[in-house]
Amino acid sequence: MPENIKTKSFDLAVYAKGDQGSPKFAIIVPGRLDTKDYVHNTSLVDFLANKGYFALSFDPPGTWESPGDIELYTTTNCLKAVDELIEYFGSKPTLVAGHSRGGTIAMLAGPKNPAITHFISIFSYYGEPSDPEEERIIDGKVMSYRDLPPGNTKTKEQKEFGLPLNYFEDGKRYNALPGLKNCTKPKLFFYGVEDDMNDPEDVKKAYEVATEPKMIHPLNSDHDYRYHPEIIEEVNKVVGLFLDKYPL
Repeated sequence: MPENIKTKSFDLAVYAKGDQGSPKFAIIVPGRLDTKDYVHNTSLVDFLANKGYFALSFDPPGTWESPGDIELYTTTNCLKAVDELIEYFGSKPTLVAGHSRGGTIAMLAGPKNPAITHFISIFSYYGEPSDPEEERIIDGKVMSYRDLPPGNTKTKEQKEFGLPLNYFEDGKRYNALPGLKNCTKPKLFFYGVEDDMNDPEDVKKAYEVATEPKMIHPLNSDHDYRYHPEIIEEVNKVVGLFLDKYPL
């Protein structure tokens, strides 16, 4: 399996596991400016591969190991990347999951792409990205810092991103609630009891709006559950129960 995949529009770095010939495909979308190589993403990829999926996570366009300018990093292009990855691998029945903004991408893509049969959001808000703090804006870019992989602990050295304000403007175009209202595909929502970034009540609202079949599960965690191995394990376990209840 190549480490980079060239779709129609992007060159995407991937972490992939499982049999590429499997009839079941899964995509794990990282949160905002997170990497495919964070332990919660690689763990879920590995878990799904063991469940018979060909599974991958990818660095969104313009971030981490996916080449291109950071200007490429938008909600629009993340959605396009998901669609193009599905097409690249033959438009097989596909599960899409993601944490934080990655889960928003899953909620937006799930109702629209006919190949997506199931989708999962983990600690995700259904609407636009939260507005940046003024003090973080320098020369029209929002300065952001991320732990180095595997991301299971806070790292002294961090990767710096200057995220253009266009990312936030682009994100204002999207709200997942209308799609959730009419989507009859199985969907799973996780909320963090101690999440201080995405309000658990917003996750519950998305769940309430969504059409059956659906599941919701609380996790006794703050937003960055990658720091908590027992929570990573619980997420994987509940995903397994979800897929047993609603087989592909």
